[in-house]
Amino acid sequence: MLESFEHKNQPLLTPRAFALRVLKSAVTAFVLIALSLALGAAGYHSFAHLGWLDATHSASMILTGMGPVHPMESDAARLFETCYALFSGVVFLTVAALILGPLAHRLIHRFHLAEDEDERSAK
Repeated sequence: MLESFEHKNQPLLTPRAFALRVLKSAVTAFVLIALSLALGAAGYHSFAHLGWLDATHSASMILTGMGPVHPMESDAARLFETCYALFSGVVFLTVAALILGPLAHRLIHRFHLAEDEDERSAK
């Protein structure tokens, strides 16, 4: 889904190509968030027997790290909420990597290019 980053010996991407890379990462992150929210809403609807609006509200609160909203009445609902909270933590880290990855890579790549240029000019 995402292309690999260029090697340090390759030239820096053009601004247009870099913008396209950032857009692809942002779209991937958005899709991951949307799928995670849908999974959470379906789980709350099934296990906690919440209506769809309340289920989506609970899932979004857990997914954003705000915490639970509705008390879970059954063991199955509490187990789902626990698993979904752990899953949401992994989703948060993945989304952060998807968004920050291209920016961090470009910054580091630029430093490598400058470093290589300094070495060549020193010789």
